[in-house]
Amino acid sequence: MPFTLPSRTPSGPRRRSLLAGAAGAAAGSAPLVGCSGSDSASGTTSGSSSAAARARARAARDSEQLARRYEAVLAAHPALDARLSPLLAEVVRHAGAFGGGKRSKPSTGASASASPTSSPAASPSPEVPVMEKDARGELAAAERALADKRMKALADVPGELARLLASVAAAGAAHAFLLTEDKK
Repeated sequence: MPFTLPSRTPSGPRRRSLLAGAAGAAAGSAPLVGCSGSDSASGTTSGSSSAAARARARAARDSEQLARRYEAVLAAHPALDARLSPLLAEVVRHAGAFGGGKRSKPSTGASASASPTSSPAASPSPEVPVMEKDARGELAAAERALADKRMKALADVPGELARLLASVAAAGAAHAFLLTEDKK
């Protein structure tokens, strides 16, 4: 019996199915209805593009607020630097991907994270629990809540932004897991 190669079909739909399934699994049972193949084919209007711009700006602000929470925890608990700095760097990159990131990038070290990034009146520093485990738990809860919020927003944004939101939501869910994992 001769070996025959399977027909070469475009890999796009299979990749999308895999990504949609992975993002859905990471975020629970939230449907990924906002993903589409192309924004131009759907006839995007200026109203929907301004809605997408607002959603993108909101996502950037949310990531920047989360970064401030990480910075506050790092300032209060410098011993968590090795564990939280990579996650903080990712959150800052997420803000940049959404068009935010006007802030300076964090460096490794609690002293850099304690430096002011905006005026104190504009964004008060979040309260940080005294216990490190509680502080990590609050960060994990904030990551989970933001991931859920982003998954719910998928239906209201165009395809490319929906894919970005889904990807960042999946990363947030992974951050939440890493924050609750006990390492000692």
